[in-house]
Amino acid sequence: MTTTVRYVYPSPQPEAAPHATPDEFRAALSQLAAGVSLVTVHDPEDGEDVGMTATSFLSVSLEPPLVLISVREDSRMDEVLSRVDTWAVSVLTEGQKTLGSRFAMKGRLSDRLLFADTPHHRGPRTGAPLVDGALATVECRTEQRIPAGDHTLLLGRVLEATVPDPGGRPLLYFRGGYRTLG
Repeated sequence: MTTTVRYVYPSPQPEAAPHATPDEFRAALSQLAAGVSLVTVHDPEDGEDVGMTATSFLSVSLEPPLVLISVREDSRMDEVLSRVDTWAVSVLTEGQKTLGSRFAMKGRLSDRLLFADTPHHRGPRTGAPLVDGALATVECRTEQRIPAGDHTLLLGRVLEATVPDPGGRPLLYFRGGYRTLG
């Protein structure tokens, strides 16, 4: 009989442990290149689509297929995803830099206007917008919401994954700006 031992270490209290300043943290993590994605959800309550640019999207598990996204606490996306358990992610290509920038703007007028100018179609599993021409798309159902500082982490089970552009090149975010491979 095999016994599995799991260790859980409590996080130190903020006042009990020294930590990096926000500027130090931002400078250090700006050295990490990340893929750029558009996270989307359809809000059935008001019929609106909501989108946000994300560089914090990652694969967690193959079996079962799980991914993780991070959304700012108290954002419109966080509010909608607290009520709606299905969402989608479109992995952007280097040619979709403008799209990534538009959905990353703070204080933008309306997601409705942004989606009106964005070629997209509805995901068959979630009804969320999927960007036409994306490198890859995944549709997910939230398995768990995890409070994490000023963000909420969403662990999602992948319901469907497609690769519409297998030869495409990814859009990256590095040192505070969009970059391409090569």
